[in-house]
Amino acid sequence: MKKQRHIRTRLTLAIMGLSCTVLIVVMLAFNIAVRSHIRSMVSAQLSEVTQSVSDDRLAGDRLPKGDMRFDDRPDRVPGAEYSAAVLTEDGILKAVLHGNDAVAQELARYVSDHELSAGTEGRVVSLDSGTYTISVLQDPKEADSRLMIYADVTSITAFTQQVNVILLIVVLAAVVISVLLSRRFARSFARPVQTLSGFAAQIGSGKLDQRELAFRDAEFQQLADSMNGMVRELNDAKQKQETFFQNVSHELRTPLTSIRGNAEGIVYGVIEPQKAARVILSESDKLGGMVEDILYLSRMGRGRPEGCTETVDLREVLSLCVSEQHTEAERKALHFAFDFDDDPVMPAIREQDAQRLFGNLISNAVRYADKEIRLSCHSIGGRAIVRVADDGSGIAEEDLPHIFERFYKGKDGKHGIGLAIARSVAEAYHGSLRAWNEHGAVFEAVFPIAGQQDSSN
Repeated sequence: MKKQRHIRTRLTLAIMGLSCTVLIVVMLAFNIAVRSHIRSMVSAQLSEVTQSVSDDRLAGDRLPKGDMRFDDRPDRVPGAEYSAAVLTEDGILKAVLHGNDAVAQELARYVSDHELSAGTEGRVVSLDSGTYTISVLQDPKEADSRLMIYADVTSITAFTQQVNVILLIVVLAAVVISVLLSRRFARSFARPVQTLSGFAAQIGSGKLDQRELAFRDAEFQQLADSMNGMVRELNDAKQKQETFFQNVSHELRTPLTSIRGNAEGIVYGVIEPQKAARVILSESDKLGGMVEDILYLSRMGRGRPEGCTETVDLREVLSLCVSEQHTEAERKALHFAFDFDDDPVMPAIREQDAQRLFGNLISNAVRYADKEIRLSCHSIGGRAIVRVADDGSGIAEEDLPHIFERFYKGKDGKHGIGLAIARSVAEAYHGSLRAWNEHGAVFEAVFPIAGQQDSSN
């Protein structure tokens, strides 16, 4: 398991590391660039001075001390003073053409000690008296002599060192500032995380109270709003669950009480056994149907079966559901009106689920219709659209927003599960189910038909 660290520590280290890395890279790049530039300029100019001195020697001129014509060039390296001296083959100083005698003597000993041969160019030498760049070449005037051309770059080196000191101070200051800023930033970042973590722990413990949280960062505020939204949904689900269990208990208690009462009547001989048995059988059927509906509703809540590719003609399903309600419809003298497409209307849905959905809708229409039930089934724009309408009194306005809720019973309702099952089936197959009043109640179910495109496209 990896070692865990606080966000504050991680952010502090990250910002410090980034700041130091950037500044160190800048410092190194500056030094490399400055040194390379100065060395290249000094070497180039030293070569020109060497050529100039060689020409003068060849012409027999002796440059007077304190006068180096090349020093007056406007493009020379600032602070670099060019001098020249004549050495023997063994590196012994013979004459100073230009410059300080003591410096020339010290450089001559360096050349002798390191056995620098003619042709040496741009050698950087650090002595007690300063830093110099020297070149050694054959004296064109005397065959047994060498020319030593050198430039004093002590001031340039000192300037570079001063800049390095300044950069080092900047690096240290940046480290201190980055530590302070990173700690402050990390604290401002960690505090909302800790607050939201505590909120999550509160939700996990079952305390579903919303919290008014305000953060400056949009992401944290969005997360807080989402968590408050989750609390609202959990409270709503909890309330629905409690209502569900209360309704289930009530709905189950009624047939169980009836069954128990009739069974006791048989035991104590106060009710005719044949009559009590019919009541018990009827209530048992109701109880079994209710349990079956609850289990079916639970299965539908888990969504559409994976890999379901079954299709069914909804016209046939509707006709089958009508035939199942034929006896009750005849008893109430109801008429069915059909408006179906000539071609099959076949969305991807299992037949038993389609029968559950439309069986509940038609059964509901039979219960509330006065004289007629209208059924329509069409394929329009890549969708299967089915409507079940009756000519009854319609759905009460106060009931309309709740009719698809589990165990919500309107006027003359049964146990409040049928319409909840119908909507669950529709949503499980990526469809929809809605209801409104139009000369009675109208229910519309819509399903996508695979492989068909919307005609409006």
